[in-house]
Amino acid sequence: MVLDPVLLQVFAEYFPNGISRYAIGGLFVGLGASIIYLGTGISAGASTFLESTLSYVSGRLRFQQYVSSRDWRLVFTASIIAGAAIYSATLGDAFQYSTDVQVWRLFVGGILVGVGTRVGKGCTSGHGICGVGSASRTSLVGVATFLLVAIGTAQLVAALGVSP
Repeated sequence: MVLDPVLLQVFAEYFPNGISRYAIGGLFVGLGASIIYLGTGISAGASTFLESTLSYVSGRLRFQQYVSSRDWRLVFTASIIAGAAIYSATLGDAFQYSTDVQVWRLFVGGILVGVGTRVGKGCTSGHGICGVGSASRTSLVGVATFLLVAIGTAQLVAALGVSP
């Protein structure tokens, strides 16, 4: 099979740092989600992990439903942070992350994402990785919706020339 060099060049523009890092990252995320599912029978959605962590500090019934499984979820949540830190310190750019995005925009965006994960009964990791992987119609609709909204928003912001 011969690949068109023009097609490869167009494709390469979307991955200026190469595609291998994204493929390897996706492999690790998929393996991690698989291990959680095989070990517990539970989809590895980050919003549920956050809710289970909140059960330590809140007596609300919504959070208390996770009390029986919150310890392993807390370990998994801490491991996500530790994995990113280990990568950054050893192979990455040693915590050189910064943003010019204004704090109020980050705050409002975070609130909208939080409300969206509750309304949509899950987050991008739960629906996008585990739900789509299991051919859940609910997850397929959710992922299609948030991708279309994200693409539309990015295009609108670019057209308006909005900067951080």
